[in-house]
Amino acid sequence: MALVRRCQAGDDRAFDELVAKYRTRVYAMIYHLVHNEQDAWDLAQDGFLKAWKSLDKFRFQSSFYTWLYRIMTNVSIDWLRRKQIQGAQEFDDSVGLHEIEPGSDLAPKSEPHPITKLERGEVRQRIDAAIAKLSPEHRTVILLKEMEDLQYHEIAETVGCSIGTVMSRLFYARKKLQTLLKDVYENL
Repeated sequence: MALVRRCQAGDDRAFDELVAKYRTRVYAMIYHLVHNEQDAWDLAQDGFLKAWKSLDKFRFQSSFYTWLYRIMTNVSIDWLRRKQIQGAQEFDDSVGLHEIEPGSDLAPKSEPHPITKLERGEVRQRIDAAIAKLSPEHRTVILLKEMEDLQYHEIAETVGCSIGTVMSRLFYARKKLQTLLKDVYENL
């Protein structure tokens, strides 16, 4: 929070430090929403600019990370809406991989069998394609929960809705993914 206070006092270098601290996580979150590397970097830059201009409005009522992600999420969803990239409209409620085993930093690494690598890549592509079919709102909550491992209240703060809405969106997003990926998880 000291960096944020320095930024609010006009220290440009402190904001550079904040950007350096969060840019990778911000890019990953945005990339999972837009599925385009260049667009994700452009949106991250737009989001950081918006955060810089709004820094005086940050009141330390949530973590800076939550506040920043809310800005990035809104910038991304606005862009998706402008580009008219929409998921299936059956609901009105408009991955970095986390497969690291405990002790993996100390354990010797072995390469998976080429067929295993190919199968994992195909499954990852199917999952990414299924997530891309979700509406931006559903995609956002599923990524914030499953990829960023945020709690319900953090997601609610980030996207600017109630916890009940977050739970509803997660339910419908998971239900849609379950339908889209039924053949994948039945064969695992």
